[in-house]
Amino acid sequence: MKRSAEIIIFALLFIFLLSSSIKADETEAAEDDRLSGLIKKVKPSIVAVGTYYFNDLPKAAYLGTGFAIDGGKRIVTNYHVILPIIEKKKTPYLRIFHADFPDIGIKAGIVATDEFHDLAILEHESDPLPVLKIGDSSSVREGYGVIFTGYPIGLVLGLNPTTHSGIISGIAPLVKPSPSARIIDGDLIRHLNVPYNIFQIDGTAFPGNSGSPVILKSSGEVVGVINMVFIRGKKEHALSDPTGITYAIPSDFIKALKKTIP
Repeated sequence: MKRSAEIIIFALLFIFLLSSSIKADETEAAEDDRLSGLIKKVKPSIVAVGTYYFNDLPKAAYLGTGFAIDGGKRIVTNYHVILPIIEKKKTPYLRIFHADFPDIGIKAGIVATDEFHDLAILEHESDPLPVLKIGDSSSVREGYGVIFTGYPIGLVLGLNPTTHSGIISGIAPLVKPSPSARIIDGDLIRHLNVPYNIFQIDGTAFPGNSGSPVILKSSGEVVGVINMVFIRGKKEHALSDPTGITYAIPSDFIKALKKTIP
């Protein structure tokens, strides 16, 4: 009798563990499917930002990533992405590149810039692209799961944006006072006087990812913009060698920049 009871208990325990394992597998598979669906939804909104000029070799030059907002005609990117175009007086050759556009890209103009937060909004001349919704970055907390999609190594892989995944690993000020005032320049002092937090992400990004949207896995909303030049130059100003940390500008600054457009 005792032996039979032990067998029954063992059988029930085995069934419970098997059932739990199956449910865990099903949950993981469902999460994979949901994330895959989110990536599929995001990719059509992603563009490459650069120039097309017949005297250049190659004619098409890639500088960074952007993404569509506001009806699909406007593109968010980093200010430092378009700064070389402005400095070289090549704004007439500003283009955005997309799998659905011609190889020479589509003309775009600059409609708003925020050098202080390293953001820019462009407007293109083609049919609207699918848009991404701008979320509330002030509600983001450390540990939130995110993805970011863009062109980490330019157009080497063609117009097929790549997605990276991670979590918000830290939320901290862009600039902190340095132990040595000698390495604080005028631009850093400006940011010390008007401080704001940026996101640190444990996913790997590259300079070509500048301008990529940071998207919450839970809602699919944009809560930041990847920045691999501007932030690193300030956040890591006291370091002789840059780290591999990925940074992003919170999306609330996009909302503020949008309000400046007539």
